[in-house]
Amino acid sequence: MPIVTHKQYCSMLDRALEGKYAFPAINVTSTSTANAALQAFAEKKSDGIIQLSTGGGQFVSGQTLKDEALGSISLAQHVHLMAEKYDIFIALHTDHCHPDKVDSFLIPLIEETERRRAKGEPNLFNSHMFDGSVLPLKENIERSKQLLERCAKNEIILEVEAGVVGGEEDGVNNENAPSEKLYTTPEDMVEVAQALGPIGRTLFAATFGNVHGVYKPGNVKLKPEILKLGQEAVVSVLGESARQRFVFHGGSGSSIQEIHETLDYGVVKMNIDTDTQYAYTRAVADYMLTNYDKVLKIEGEVGSKKHYDPRAWMKVAENSMAARIGKACDDLRSTGKTIFGKI
Repeated sequence: MPIVTHKQYCSMLDRALEGKYAFPAINVTSTSTANAALQAFAEKKSDGIIQLSTGGGQFVSGQTLKDEALGSISLAQHVHLMAEKYDIFIALHTDHCHPDKVDSFLIPLIEETERRRAKGEPNLFNSHMFDGSVLPLKENIERSKQLLERCAKNEIILEVEAGVVGGEEDGVNNENAPSEKLYTTPEDMVEVAQALGPIGRTLFAATFGNVHGVYKPGNVKLKPEILKLGQEAVVSVLGESARQRFVFHGGSGSSIQEIHETLDYGVVKMNIDTDTQYAYTRAVADYMLTNYDKVLKIEGEVGSKKHYDPRAWMKVAENSMAARIGKACDDLRSTGKTIFGKI
């Protein structure tokens, strides 16, 4: 099945909200990691979201070009081609785009979709994230409104963030963010919904103590009830139709109970990056340590070509990453819930 249409994507998100499950949103940085995500979703019969960050796009374009938009276009086109062979729905998304990256990353990608639509072709990406959390809320909302107006014209969903996800990701460090910024207030959630709801479809990365990075269970002090209170406030002020589709960022180290609680309050998308990075690299490390005398030419020997062929260890890495994504599908209750062929 080709990458989802706007209508299909909206159905995915709406059914997840109603059914209290969420989609793993997998950050990818290569055809190898993208293929691992496709493999996992297919095996689990789960629809899913594949996404690129600015750093991921830059890496894909190569160490000479370092072009975040061009790299993202290239890998998105790969996913478009491969997704046609799978009986699941896949949506393409871009992760955190901070205000200083809008002109170099987000706008070129929207323009690429506009060019495609003008030729009768499908959207390149189904959704984008504008992370204006570094701005005062009023300015964040104004910038979000401007972007959403353009996105809505092109059937693109816009993910926005109010509040700050702690920790560090993709070169952006919020490790010293004030504690009050780690929790989005109900009033802020209502203000965002009020301003953006009439313009177009959104996803909302409200913050509730979540932190990017690597943590042992129990070290991240989540407060999922923040989402519950915010959701209740939005519905109370704006009505049931304004109910938010929340995004869970910075979930490493979260307990399964905390994850399931967020699903009850409206999380429909959970970003998975740190854990899949580790799963991919852990398998490579094991392969290299186990086969060190085959991947190295030592003591005058020639090694083993079939072992140091990058395809050999990349296959192992892809399978390991796919297994971790499969666990995420189980944890988020999306396993077996593809709506492919049902709409």
